This record gives sequence, C-alpha cells and structure tokens, in this order.
Amino acid sequence: MLMRTDPFRELDRLTQQMLGTRGTLARPAVMPMDAWREGDRFVVEFDLPGVAVDSIDLDVERNVVTVKAERPAPENDMELIAAERPRGVFSRQLVLGDNLDLEHITANYDSGVLTLLIPVAEQAKPRKINVTSSGDHGPQAIDSGAGPVLSGTVEASSAGSAADRDPVPA
Repeated sequence: MLMRTDPFRELDRLTQQMLGTRGTLARPAVMPMDAWREGDRFVVEFDLPGVAVDSIDLDVERNVVTVKAERPAPENDMELIAAERPRGVFSRQLVLGDNLDLEHITANYDSGVLTLLIPVAEQAKPRKINVTSSGDHGPQAIDSGAGPVLSGTVEASSAGSAADRDPVPA
C-alpha cells in the first residue's frame, strides 16, 4: 500500500512551475510520479527526463523509499533563449505499508522514466485456507496426563460450607 502524506506537494509543484524556481539540496523540486498495483507487485514510475542514471540516488530506510536526482544547469557560457525545463535537485519520498517486501525492490531507468517494482510481501498475499471436518468422530477427550479423565456434567450448587461463602456486612 502506498500512502501520501504531504497534502501540499501539488501546491509546491504548481508554485515551482509558475515561479520557475530551481531545486536545491535544501528545497528540492518535485518529480511527477504514477503508482499502481499490478498483480502481486506495485509499480511506481517517476518522470526524470534528461537526468543521468549515475545522478539518481535510491534509498530505503524502514518503510520509506527516497528518490533523489539532479539535472544540472548547462555548464558552458551561453545565452539562453528559453529555459522551461526545471533544473537542479529533485526528491521524492514514498511511505510504504507493511504489506510490501522492501528487501526485493528493483529499479530500472529507461527513456527518462525511473520504474520501481515493489513486490507484495508473502504474508500480505491472499491465500486459501482449507477447512476440515472432524466427520462422525464426535468430540474427543484429551488426556493431559494429570489424572483421570472425567466425563459428564458438572452441576453448580448454592450450598456449601460457611468458609466458601463471602461474609455479609452487618
């Protein structure tokens, strides 16, 4: 299960697009993503066009997956006519549920898209439980080794010794 925890992420992304802010280490830019379940695994795709594969950093700590990447500004001295593509540091954190197998995450970067495949943990997969019947055997007594096995009914009695009864306040 994937949980979104930052309700202002979309507002930050819109602000960055409108103001043209660049991502820094202190305030990274957001990266768009899609996530869905496909059978026994979750698939998460991040759009990172123009990012070198060696600048992508993927970390897993407890149940949080952190993706960081950087698209540097052009290094040569040129006059930009248009600069609409965001540059700088990009970061995204995903809080994953306990039903995912974080030990077997795989990542692939192809054509500007980083794809994470996160398998569902074995204990979270649906499974069939067989129900058996005791048939016509009826109830069976279990010998605990602590003495004779008694069968029959036990009747409660209100009579008893005075020591068995609670004292009545006067």
